[in-house]
Amino acid sequence: ASPPAPSANRIRGRPSVHPAMSPPENPNGGAAAAAPSEPAPPAKPSSSKGKKKDDKKDDDLSEEDLALKEQLELYVVRAQDVDPGVQRLALESMRQEIRSATSSMTSVPKPLKFLRPHYGTLKSYYETMPESELKKYMADILSVLALTMSAEGERESLRYRLLGSEGDIGSWGHEYVRNLAGEIAQEFQKRQGDDMPIDELMELVQQIVSFHMKHNAEPEAVDLLMEVEDLDLLVEHVDSTNYKRTCLYLTSSSRFLPSPDDTLALDIAYTIYMKFEDLASALRIALLLDNKSIQYVKQVYTATDDLVLKKQFSYIIARHGLAMEIDDEIAADENDKEMLQEIVNNTKLSEGYLTLARDIEVMEAKSPEDIYKVHLIDGRGASSSLDSARQNLAATFVNAFVNAGFGQDKLMTAPSDSSSSGSSGNWLFKNKEHGKASAAASLGMILLWDTDSGLAQLDKYLHSTDTHVVAGALLGIGVVTCGVKNDCDPALAILMEYVNKDDSNIRIGAILGLGIAYAGSQKDELRVQLSAILGDPQATLEVLVFTAVALGLVFVGSCNEEIAQSIIFFLMERSEAELAEPIIRLLPVALGLLYLGKQESVEATAEVSKTFDEKIRKYCDVTLMSLAYAGTGNVLKVQKLLGICSQHLEKGETHQGPAVLGIALIAMSEELGAEMAVRSLERLLQYGEQNIRRAVPLALGILCISNPKVNVMDTLSRLSHDADADVSMAAIISLGLIGAGTNNARIAGMLRNLSSYYYKEAAHLFCVRIAQGLVHLGKGLLTLSPYHSDRFLLSPMALGGIVTVLHACLDMKSTILGKYHYILYIIVLAMQVCI
Repeated sequence: ASPPAPSANRIRGRPSVHPAMSPPENPNGGAAAAAPSEPAPPAKPSSSKGKKKDDKKDDDLSEEDLALKEQLELYVVRAQDVDPGVQRLALESMRQEIRSATSSMTSVPKPLKFLRPHYGTLKSYYETMPESELKKYMADILSVLALTMSAEGERESLRYRLLGSEGDIGSWGHEYVRNLAGEIAQEFQKRQGDDMPIDELMELVQQIVSFHMKHNAEPEAVDLLMEVEDLDLLVEHVDSTNYKRTCLYLTSSSRFLPSPDDTLALDIAYTIYMKFEDLASALRIALLLDNKSIQYVKQVYTATDDLVLKKQFSYIIARHGLAMEIDDEIAADENDKEMLQEIVNNTKLSEGYLTLARDIEVMEAKSPEDIYKVHLIDGRGASSSLDSARQNLAATFVNAFVNAGFGQDKLMTAPSDSSSSGSSGNWLFKNKEHGKASAAASLGMILLWDTDSGLAQLDKYLHSTDTHVVAGALLGIGVVTCGVKNDCDPALAILMEYVNKDDSNIRIGAILGLGIAYAGSQKDELRVQLSAILGDPQATLEVLVFTAVALGLVFVGSCNEEIAQSIIFFLMERSEAELAEPIIRLLPVALGLLYLGKQESVEATAEVSKTFDEKIRKYCDVTLMSLAYAGTGNVLKVQKLLGICSQHLEKGETHQGPAVLGIALIAMSEELGAEMAVRSLERLLQYGEQNIRRAVPLALGILCISNPKVNVMDTLSRLSHDADADVSMAAIISLGLIGAGTNNARIAGMLRNLSSYYYKEAAHLFCVRIAQGLVHLGKGLLTLSPYHSDRFLLSPMALGGIVTVLHACLDMKSTILGKYHYILYIIVLAMQVCI
């Protein structure tokens, strides 16, 4: 089918007509424009105008394009020839032209552009063709032309594809395959709704997925399979060159999928990683799949005989805080089994931490004065060496945070000439009442993770006649064993003796100690014991509140219905006066911890919370929602919480504080969400009510915890001088949180200036000291970030600890600045060595 020889008409820029051609029909059914040699029929002015336009278009075409246009028009005519041989040749030529043009697509390919006017003609002719190979050829061409010509929603490209020949669809180009994938998704939904067969669609899906996977378009393949609900198909199409990109897309998109699709996406990613023996990545996915964690983790272990790899897996599990038993299946050799169990239990964590400290020469103990650096402050406040109880209490916390895990300091463990306990005894009694409890507990923080030495040194305080000292020692036992598991359970044996003592301070110390020591362990023995205390009519309100908090920490993220019921009944039975107590706000937190990150699982409990007394109802509802969706990035929940923050409240309502914290908790999962949340919080600062402004600094603190971003630092610095005392104190504490364990020089400078600025304000100065201690946490070797493994995994125990402390900070004057300052020790759950 060679093109006709150039004619006079052609040279003048008009199309020539092949003598064997009859004028083709146009898409509207009428005859095409008459040949130039015939007189033009009379036409309306508008159509002659259109004709002039067409002539102008033809004049604009280059000679090559004009030749191609004429050639394609000739093929259209020949394709309708009565002779099957001519038809076949025309269709083959047309296919060849389209294919060669679509292989490199930058704009609409010329063959498709020139064939557009003939789409209707070819469609009409196709319907008249008898069933044959040629009809299938014609369907293929119509399927490609429908790419640019088909009406919206008609899915003609797919219809003709299914009627066409069973060839390689990739040869028609990427854009065609993409368009087909989109139409398949729509057709699949329709067929499922009408209960029609989908087999032929799935055959096409196989081809498209295979094409995408070979051409680095893994996200498009995954999207298509999600649409047609057949993600399992992915496993057979991935290879060693593209499995990492595929799994990365699956894990990233799982955050935005509804349940149970999110779990399915992670399941497929786990299967693919196991297929290509990328076991460390498979383990991370296994830890993300809560309900299947233990089963999948064991599969990862048994997939290799390499002991070094198994050690690496054990370190990842220990960092995440998963309680796991190493059995014979995982390691047959007794010595290997013992070694792996030690790593999982964090038994050698203290040893490794101290080795690191010696290697980088930071073992020397630091005193609070080394942190305050008073000599760098000019003028007022520089010489404030008042030996007040509040200042000593602040120094206790600073000393505990800075020397955390080092086993030595200059206040509690410094050797004295007279006796080994002389110095610590001296410092202990420089504190008053509840301050002694925090001072005794600080020894647990200094000896963090070193259970043998820690329990031995704390034991002497258990025999004290001062109940506050005993309570502090019990809390210290919980702190020192935090995150370290032991077959003998020494903490459980010691603390259980004191849980039912008459003195409420001792009870609180023992109960909170158990909550910290066994956070996330879901120990049934503790459930029985602590639930019994919740039903004890003799117990004081504060004992009951801390019991609920301990249960929340031990069973964090477990959705344990029994404990939830106990806390709900306890809340329902409270009197008006008890509900007015500031400490009561920790009860909704305890309930929320049970559902931390579990999304829809909280709905039944949230419904029940709507029946609570109106004083606590909204507070509980908002807290439950914010904790259940913590770390999920759920945009709809963030919008809902922003809506709550936009309301103007009656006096006395406090539920907007947890709503602000909830925005930060939900949005903290990924960088972009956190950035958007920071902007939203800036707006709340400008337009929000006073109780919202008080919570904003704390929300900023959790968004950037142990990650001092300059813009957030500047905002908090500005707020630390706010006229409202609660706002400025929250901002000061948050400066400590964002700089926690970073030794950030700029934040340290800001806090020194603040200590000079607030030298007459005891409460503000206390907050400044706490923040200074946090910034120098573990001399810069520790972090409070609940995320690990490249921010992929979120430790529920760590987040639970941070959330409890932040909710306590919402009413700082009654908690941290009152007699409940020991709540700050719960932050130990989030302390981890920086890796």
